[in-house]
Amino acid sequence: MKPIKSIAFILFVVVALNAFAQQTNQFVRKLDVHLNQLAKEDYLSGVVLVEKDNKIIFHQAYGYANLTDSIRNNTQTKFNIASMGKMFTGMAIMQLLETGKLSVEDKVGMHLPEFPNKSIRDSVTIQHLLTHTSGMGNDWFLAENTGENRKSLERTYTDQRLGFIPGSQFSYSNDGYKLLGLIIESISGSDYYSHVRQKIFIPLNMRSTDNFEMDHIIRNMAMGYLMSAEEPGQWLNNVYLSGKRGSPAGGAHSTTEDLLKFAKSVRNNTLINQKTTSLYTKGRYSYHKGMYGYGFSEEVVNGHRIIGHAGGHFGVACQGNRF
Repeated sequence: MKPIKSIAFILFVVVALNAFAQQTNQFVRKLDVHLNQLAKEDYLSGVVLVEKDNKIIFHQAYGYANLTDSIRNNTQTKFNIASMGKMFTGMAIMQLLETGKLSVEDKVGMHLPEFPNKSIRDSVTIQHLLTHTSGMGNDWFLAENTGENRKSLERTYTDQRLGFIPGSQFSYSNDGYKLLGLIIESISGSDYYSHVRQKIFIPLNMRSTDNFEMDHIIRNMAMGYLMSAEEPGQWLNNVYLSGKRGSPAGGAHSTTEDLLKFAKSVRNNTLINQKTTSLYTKGRYSYHKGMYGYGFSEEVVNGHRIIGHAGGHFGVACQGNRF
């Protein structure tokens, strides 16, 4: 069986590139040559954006949003950003923290007293959920629509056993972020989708970003593709692999320009103050890519701090970095 080869829908946001301060034009030329070669070889289909010193220095689209009808990507194409959406859930939690409605040390049971799983309810904290140290599972498809299926989602956790003592190790957990969505709903009195729309997307004028319902007609949205393992040379779309809607764990759709707006809001402390932003973006637990914080990853490369988040799924690959 051939390994699966996916076309990557790349969303790459860079807020500062000081290492290239004297070589911007050379950098842009090299980047364009490199990305065109990737696109030519079917290793890239997506959009790449680079911003330096508050100026977009590179913004190009490559490949096809729809292979069936030969519709090409453009710089306003909406892409599934997979787990990059965890940054939005982390931001929503930080906003609630800043207004005194929760503490990261709160146990799940403080905000979900009826939660049916006693071990999760009584031993897992909000910080454990944010940092993937809860010991909960990693099911991508589990009842992704928290707004409509809240009780159903809670019931799916009834018999789930924690993989380790909360706080003792790191294990990436989509389940943990879905549980954060339930906590956001319980505190705010609003469904998760409406809450992040009203508190994050609308204030930042992110008009092309949402957890869209995938059975609706969404204009200028890219389809994800992957190479068939059984039929060499045959591209497959991911329509049956992505779920109906995103969740607090990820799966929203966005554009590079909207993601840049979000990245700049973090840099400028637009939605939360500087102290809370520092808590939000600080790496806390070691994992294979660096340190993980509250919906943000942090690493240091050649002395430069890099924060952001990646996302990946069948036919989806994205990355947002701020240098």
